[in-house]
Amino acid sequence: MKKTKIVATIGPASEDEKTLKKMIESGMNVARINFSHGNHEWNARIIKSIRKLALEMEKSVGILADLQGPRVRVQTAENINARKGEKILVSDISFKKMIADFSFNIFYLDCPGIIKSIKEGEEILIEDGTIKIKVIKKEKCLLKAEVVSGGMIRNRKGVNIPGVKLNLSSTTSKDKKDLDFALKHDVDFIALSFVESAKDIVDLRKKIEKKLGKNKKYPQIIAKIEKREAIKNLDEIVKTSDAVMVARGDLGIEINESKVIVLQKKIIACSLENLRPVIVATQMLDSMIKNPRPTRAEVSDVSNAVIDHADAVMLSGETASGKYPVESVKTMKEIIEDTEESPFDDIYKFLDFNISSDYATIIRSAYELAKSFNAEAILMISVSGFTAKLVSHFRPEQKILMATNSQKSFNQSSLVWGVDGYLFNPKDKLDGLIEKMIKKAKSEKKLKKGDKIVIILGKIPHGEKMRLVGVKKIN
Repeated sequence: MKKTKIVATIGPASEDEKTLKKMIESGMNVARINFSHGNHEWNARIIKSIRKLALEMEKSVGILADLQGPRVRVQTAENINARKGEKILVSDISFKKMIADFSFNIFYLDCPGIIKSIKEGEEILIEDGTIKIKVIKKEKCLLKAEVVSGGMIRNRKGVNIPGVKLNLSSTTSKDKKDLDFALKHDVDFIALSFVESAKDIVDLRKKIEKKLGKNKKYPQIIAKIEKREAIKNLDEIVKTSDAVMVARGDLGIEINESKVIVLQKKIIACSLENLRPVIVATQMLDSMIKNPRPTRAEVSDVSNAVIDHADAVMLSGETASGKYPVESVKTMKEIIEDTEESPFDDIYKFLDFNISSDYATIIRSAYELAKSFNAEAILMISVSGFTAKLVSHFRPEQKILMATNSQKSFNQSSLVWGVDGYLFNPKDKLDGLIEKMIKKAKSEKKLKKGDKIVIILGKIPHGEKMRLVGVKKIN
């Protein structure tokens, strides 16, 4: 049973229920909805399908709403075949009506006023940097540029301009509408794009609290690390967020690509030290968009993220628009399982750097007991999910089985390394959940008679402290 979770992006290639069910069966734990594409009607249908399938299959499947953020995009009526060495004009949509018809190619950027911020000599990168043009002359409302790396410039493709400060809010007017939709449909995670500081996370959390009120179980906020400023402010961003995503596509454009793998390790380590689940994303099995098998380099890439103790790895175009969405999930699962069979170093020390409390001491005791007694699993009651997250951060070899009576905690456990959640009726007494979970786990052949297990009762509401029950042998 794999412990590293899989986040898969849903798109035209994976929108039907039959494919979604196969993806869940193959190992998808979290379904990502990318709000850069699609419309709310389509998104609502996907959310409904995933919730229905998760209920029928009794699976914890989280839903991640990924906000577009202040993304600059190409606006062009027709595709432009930009050839290396050619000259091309660039403007922004605020000048569109003023510009006459030129005899050579022109495209617009959908960010009003951005031309003022771009200087001669700077580069404009399109579609994850596959197309590169360099500004050679600037006029009031136009940039004259030369194509450095050619390709087809298509409408709505993303644009990066490294080093240019856009002065845009981290949540655009589109994001606010998408956020309202996501909250209305009770998603489990909100991913915030182009985070620059902890303030971006705080502002988003205030918007969520204002919309939902104080008594609701909030979606967790995932900070996408993809900007230079985010690297500078990494510690404060990680501490303020609920989870983190290493968004390597835009990060590799903002920062020299050769540094991305080093930064990936730094971001993962920082997230582990602060008890934040961390996702590694972008082009993990990119060749499987067109091919049924990954390259050896891609297999190594996924394995490396697993070895670094990432909580989750993510598929984007592979499952959203590729030819082999189900096969991509299966392949990623196989790579994870093969990698996890190899020995890992003991990383419980990460916990000690930040937490010194009775709470952490009990979790550590459970971890040590499980090791000493060669237990099959660590079982717990976790209403909020925090106890399960603490156990997960020790990265035990044992199964981590969590009983909860909270639907939201059950869904959000889908992103936490190694945690296998069991949802019970909110009316059930908490003290009886462990026995119910053991019975269910035995029926699923995850546990059997004679297995040793370590049991933790999580922090029960109404002031009762968490207590370690100890080692038990299953009858």
